[in-house]
Amino acid sequence: MRRSGWWLDAVWLLALGAASSAWCLSAATRLGATFDEPHHLNAGLTAWRTGSNKLLMSAGCMPLPVDVQTLPLYVWEHTRGEPFHPYKDIDAILPVARAANLVFWWGLLVYALLLGRTFGGPWAGRLAAGLVGCDPNFLAHAALATTDISVVTMMLALIYHFHRGQGRGWWPRVAGPGVCYGLATVAKASGMVFGVQAVLALGLCHLYRSGELTPPPGSTLRGKLAHLWHATWGLRKDLTVILLIGFTLVFAYTGCDWGTEPTFVSWAEKLPDGPAREVMVPLSRHLTVFPNAGEALVQQIKHNMRGHGTYLLGRWHPRATWAYFPLALTMKVPVPALVLLLAALVLRPRELLSPVGWVALVLLAFSLNCRVQIGIRFMLTLMATGYVAVAVALCRRPHPRSVPTPFPSPSPAGGGGTKPGDLASSPLPPRGRGLGGGVLRAFAAFCLAATAATSLWVWPHGLGFFNQLWGGPEHGYTRLHDSNYDWGQGLPELKAWYAAHGDSRPLVVWYYGTDPNVLYPPFRLVNLSFLPVAAAGSDGHLAVSVTAVYGNADITPASAAAVRWLRDRQPVGRTQTFLIYDLSPGERGPSGP
Repeated sequence: MRRSGWWLDAVWLLALGAASSAWCLSAATRLGATFDEPHHLNAGLTAWRTGSNKLLMSAGCMPLPVDVQTLPLYVWEHTRGEPFHPYKDIDAILPVARAANLVFWWGLLVYALLLGRTFGGPWAGRLAAGLVGCDPNFLAHAALATTDISVVTMMLALIYHFHRGQGRGWWPRVAGPGVCYGLATVAKASGMVFGVQAVLALGLCHLYRSGELTPPPGSTLRGKLAHLWHATWGLRKDLTVILLIGFTLVFAYTGCDWGTEPTFVSWAEKLPDGPAREVMVPLSRHLTVFPNAGEALVQQIKHNMRGHGTYLLGRWHPRATWAYFPLALTMKVPVPALVLLLAALVLRPRELLSPVGWVALVLLAFSLNCRVQIGIRFMLTLMATGYVAVAVALCRRPHPRSVPTPFPSPSPAGGGGTKPGDLASSPLPPRGRGLGGGVLRAFAAFCLAATAATSLWVWPHGLGFFNQLWGGPEHGYTRLHDSNYDWGQGLPELKAWYAAHGDSRPLVVWYYGTDPNVLYPPFRLVNLSFLPVAAAGSDGHLAVSVTAVYGNADITPASAAAVRWLRDRQPVGRTQTFLIYDLSPGERGPSGP
């Protein structure tokens, strides 16, 4: 970071980090466990106690964020002399694990500021950090003990350090990015794919802007392809080494139990008689290298290739649809941030195509092929790089006689030159048009304040945020499902509703979450996916999570019958994630299929 504005940057980061952390910590106390968190707590504590990551690897979950979030719990149980039960003690330990996730949150704010400052100057860095730090989607996931914030942090670190290393020596150009790539992958398996895309986008952008991709005049098509192949040799070599360093870190960090894999043994034993079976059966029984990071990575690759159905705009799609993430982004990004993007597109479209803007564009294109469509959280890296690109476009102020060059000037020795982010002379005319820089910054500050106000408005329900263009959070569950709205976090609010309105009548819950509290009074769990509505009883209230009513209603014949019955009746109450129905005589449903 350059000295210019250093103290202002520090003050801004401290204020932003403190305010956003207060949002997260206070929201965390109001939300129940999401679908993933009980498993993460159990697997993380098991890993600290035994050294085995088997539970995480089998689920396709990478260990870094889980280790960080459960380390304070492991230390705590040692000081008290008694181990925690990850389910019975969840009310005590979950807030601690969620607070530990703020380590990644603060790192995300720092790298958003550094990237914005590198490509667009001090005000771009402050705006980029502000957009990330005030967005209700980022705040919602920063308040949870999950893996989605950690991978975004490591991805921004990879983008920053790879960019800074261009044209420099081996350590900053390859070793540093290799470590960042490994950390991104060990945070979440998607970092393995996103990291390659980011490195290629940045590397090709650097080669293009330095003129190395331009073939000699008069080249034939074959000559142009040959020139392109040779010009990208250095990038391909660096990427190969970055991957090698990264995967070495991933496998070393994850470790191994040096045991066999039962599913591998079972698969080998089911092979038909022949040479393949004769080789694979003894191999599966003696190959004691499991679990390892490859198991989790393969699980995630298979998951994305297999895909599954998705709920979009009131309709269940049995297969993933390419339009899911582009549409979901228009619903979940706050209106002030969309306005800033529109302003950048209209006033400074060329400035949007900074190197980080190209990374965002590549990630957006890749989103069309993502088949795991259960939440906008999978696109948080795209959102973060998009925010940085918008901040750069709006705040970058070219010198009248020179323009900022985001890459170092090439030198014969392959190093030296201008440091990335410094100003380098260029014969091109100044870029940027429309409103003056001061007016744009004031407009951006207003939109940033509006985004912060939006997050305060939806607190603590950032997960269920939908912007006003799509009707706001009230009916968001009719647009998207799963972690976009109801991730199983609503039991505390339902318990509060029951205390105020339950009149000591039974409270039956049909719920797809994993919060252990659903097994204790006042709740009585009844799975209407396999039981008739009559199984809920003849008195009291039936609380149904919105995902059960608005999602895949045809999971089973029983669930289809229950959903038909529920949609014909008016709820007598609701919370953020539950619709509540009266089960009094005369209101009870049919016996079911």
